[in-house]
Amino acid sequence: MEWADQAVVLRIGHFRESDLWLKLLCRGRGLLTLFAFGGSRSRRRFCGCLDVLNTLQCRVKTSGRENFLNLEEAVLLSGPQCLRGNWQRMGLAANCLRFVEALGVNEEGADETFALVEDLRRVLEEEPRLPSLLPLFFRLRLAGALGFAPNLGQCGACGAPLTDRTLFVVDEGQMRCAACRAREPALDARYGVELSMAGLDLLRRVQQEFPSAWPVEDLPSMDRRACARAIDGFVQYHLGLAWEGGYFRRV
Repeated sequence: MEWADQAVVLRIGHFRESDLWLKLLCRGRGLLTLFAFGGSRSRRRFCGCLDVLNTLQCRVKTSGRENFLNLEEAVLLSGPQCLRGNWQRMGLAANCLRFVEALGVNEEGADETFALVEDLRRVLEEEPRLPSLLPLFFRLRLAGALGFAPNLGQCGACGAPLTDRTLFVVDEGQMRCAACRAREPALDARYGVELSMAGLDLLRRVQQEFPSAWPVEDLPSMDRRACARAIDGFVQYHLGLAWEGGYFRRV
C-alpha cells in the first residue's frame, strides 16, 4: 500500500551506514515511525530535507510484510530558517516535541496537532518574546486537542460561573467556586491549586488559542507558579507523564 501526506519531522536517528529512522507527525495519520533507506545520502529522493521541525510532503509505502513503513520520497514544504542556531529556543522546541511523542497522536487528533506544532515552530522562529511558561502551555493545549482538556469554564460541583480566587482540583480536572470550596474543606488537603482570576483567564485562553495568540506578559510570580502547578499536576495525574532529565517518563 502506498499513500501521501504532509508531515512534520519530530526526531531522526541513524541505523546502519546510510539509513535513517524518523518520527513523523503526519497531518492525516498522526504520529508514525518510518524508515528512510539511504536517507543520509540520497539527494534525489530527499533533497537534504530530512531535519527536525521541517514540514515535508511525503510519499510512503508499506513494506511487503506490512511490518514497517518506508519513506520513499520527501519534498520540503517549510522549515525554520534561524531557529536551529538558537540553542535555548531549540531546547523549548525539543521539550514540546518530546511531549507529542510521549502522549501519542492518532488520526482523530492529527490535523489539529499538526497545525499546533507548525504554529509553535513559527512562534519560536519569529517572535521576539515568548511566554515564560511556553512548554507547559503547549502541554495544556495539546492535551485539549486530544480530548483531555480540564474543565476551566465553571464550578465542577454546582455549575456556577467562577469569580475571585478559585480552586483547581487536580485529580478531578475541575474547578470549585468559593462557595463549594467552603462546603468541602477536605479539597484543600487534596492536590488543589488556588488560581486567581487572571491566572484562570490565562489558562482558558491557552486552551482555546494557538501559540501565536498566547500572551507574553508575565503574571505576578505567585500566579505564574500556580498556573505551572495546575498544568503540571493535571498532566501527571491524568496523562501519567512527568518531565525529568530531558525526557518524559510514565508516573
